[in-house]
Amino acid sequence: MNEFRKIGALWYREVLRYWREKSRIISSLILPLLWLLVFGSGMRAIQMPGITNYQMFIFPGILGMSLLFTSIWSGISVIWDREFGFLKEIMVAPVSRTSIVIGKALGSGTSAFIQGFILLPLSFLVGIRLEPLSFALLIPVMILLAIGLVGVGLLIASLMSSMEGFNFIMSLVIMPMFFTSGALFPLTDAPQWLKYFSYINPMTYGVDMLRWATLSSSATVIPVPLEVLVLLAFAAAMIVACSYTFSVKK
Repeated sequence: MNEFRKIGALWYREVLRYWREKSRIISSLILPLLWLLVFGSGMRAIQMPGITNYQMFIFPGILGMSLLFTSIWSGISVIWDREFGFLKEIMVAPVSRTSIVIGKALGSGTSAFIQGFILLPLSFLVGIRLEPLSFALLIPVMILLAIGLVGVGLLIASLMSSMEGFNFIMSLVIMPMFFTSGALFPLTDAPQWLKYFSYINPMTYGVDMLRWATLSSSATVIPVPLEVLVLLAFAAAMIVACSYTFSVKK
């Protein structure tokens, strides 16, 4: 119970930090809206099988993009905590490295989930009508994907010593994950070499599940049970990897 209280304290700190930065919440909405309304409108003439318009197809992908950017960017809190000395205080406190990682991952994952959830009411702009069942399916998928992606951000930040290094590596990770995830185009029509990259990208399984929960089971290209297993394994692997790096990087 003592470890749970420590995890809860770290979770609360991360959520409170996010909630106090109103400019961050607003700015994080601009990029998804540009992709959805500007890019989606420009490509509206593209015909997608079984889907009314292209904007409907990319909406789950833009939702995944919001989770991706917010989750990985949250790793920068590790560098801030290191610079201000807070991380050192946590490391010498009587709390396990795993609890530290879980607390920060849950807090940042909650922030990313809130950011993604804000986009859901915009679905009506592209002709998507979300039913209560859609929300029931989307919420666990978004949380699971966010925790795994937050782990990527924490892992990168734990290995970096400067803000500049984190920003550079983050860009190298985010863009390939986004563009090979099938967020903007169906993987069924992609070249074979691109499919290989997509299937080793955990973001692909998250986007496909978001599309399944948003549009219908007919929109998926990967069996849903396999996607659940991949996302669970991805989140667990990131927690383990981050715990190890936090133990090594004193």
